[in-house]
Amino acid sequence: MSDQQLTTAELKQIEIDLTKERERLEHDLQEFADPSKGNRDDYQTRFPQFGNKDDENAAEVANFSDQLSLEQTLESQLADVRSALSRLAKGTYGACRYCGKQIDKRRLLARPTSGSCVECKKKMQDQGSV
Repeated sequence: MSDQQLTTAELKQIEIDLTKERERLEHDLQEFADPSKGNRDDYQTRFPQFGNKDDENAAEVANFSDQLSLEQTLESQLADVRSALSRLAKGTYGACRYCGKQIDKRRLLARPTSGSCVECKKKMQDQGSV
């Protein structure tokens, strides 16, 4: 096995870490949002109820807006974690989903949710900035 490939122990540790991260993200989301029926990757932020006075209503709207933004961020992170866990289960973890080449071990250890190699990621970023 080359030193660029993940060992069985490293893969197992990544799986453990990703599972813990999935549980943390799900818990954090459930603090202020409910899972959508039929779509486990989508949550709906609950509208807070602080009271009926104008200042309380304004605080509700501000809080709801903040939570919507946080919901989107956490949902995106959760989708990345679930995708990585799925690739682990299928045996495709570590292969770039665009070019099929092996993703550098250092990248996977630093960012276990990576689904693309550095070269493909750079290409996508360059295309997006045009």
